[in-house]
Amino acid sequence: MQELVNRAKELLADGTVTRVLGWKSGDLAYNPEPAYFETDDSLQNFVYNGFCGANLSKYMITASKLEGKTLVFLKPCDTYSFNQLIKEHRIDRDKAYIIGVGCKGKLDIEKIKKMGIKGIESISGIDMEDDTDILKIQTIYGEKSCNYSDVMLERCHMCKGKEHKIYDEIIGESKDTHDGDRFAEIEKIEAMTPAEKFVFFQKELSKCIRCNACRNVCPACSCLKCVFDNNKFDSQQKANVDSFEEKMFHIIRAFHVAGRCTDCGECSRVCPQGIPLHLFNRKFIKDINELYGEFQAGEDAQTNGPLTSFTFDDAEPSIVSERG
Repeated sequence: MQELVNRAKELLADGTVTRVLGWKSGDLAYNPEPAYFETDDSLQNFVYNGFCGANLSKYMITASKLEGKTLVFLKPCDTYSFNQLIKEHRIDRDKAYIIGVGCKGKLDIEKIKKMGIKGIESISGIDMEDDTDILKIQTIYGEKSCNYSDVMLERCHMCKGKEHKIYDEIIGESKDTHDGDRFAEIEKIEAMTPAEKFVFFQKELSKCIRCNACRNVCPACSCLKCVFDNNKFDSQQKANVDSFEEKMFHIIRAFHVAGRCTDCGECSRVCPQGIPLHLFNRKFIKDINELYGEFQAGEDAQTNGPLTSFTFDDAEPSIVSERG
């Protein structure tokens, strides 16, 4: 981590960048937050460890409008979102200095808590420099431990690889943590009867409190004005008093990002209710791959997506209807 701080100070000092976009220490050991740093002194609060799961790409939309260049730290998976935002003209590449940071998988505090580990005071083994596969967790009840891989975010088990797709320089090595089937959950749901699917999603979406965390964190949700903020049609309501309205929010949002979602998993990571929102997006990704050929949003900043370009080989509506 110190290497990242030192490099940030150098780039601030020589005027290459005006500010730094990274992560700062939160109120808890496992709760770092995205933050801007503009001075050497402020960088003393900079942190980069296993809990820095936040994708900083979306914050660059605002940073691109500021004077000067912004240094942004991006993990390999984050660079897909950054490329996608360049493609959609939401980010100015010339206003960003990208340092690709190494990643060995990010951690899910909820998985740790589900192991019965509570009263957490500190956690060791989370720094990038730590050459260990075991987390040592100090709690008010004594020391506990668990395997690093057992408490990684779900998305890290579906890792797209350790290669940064866009960068100015790279600091640190990354580990490919892919050890799962990206579409296994989707195939289980596809095998359900229509009634079973309805019950499954009704149960999950009924937890929604309309906090908008998923929308606000999603790099693909970058509209200046969201339809759900339009107070003329009561779509701004937060409480899930109407089950139909609550489902429409997530269904419309999923359609909105179809073909543009990089499967960064931020929607599920920030959901306070633990709703697996990535399943909607991953279902569309699977269908797009089957109908139009393999496609990964954000692989580069130039290629047109299958839903925003036309070829005579495109799937016909009748084919989609037959698939059900």
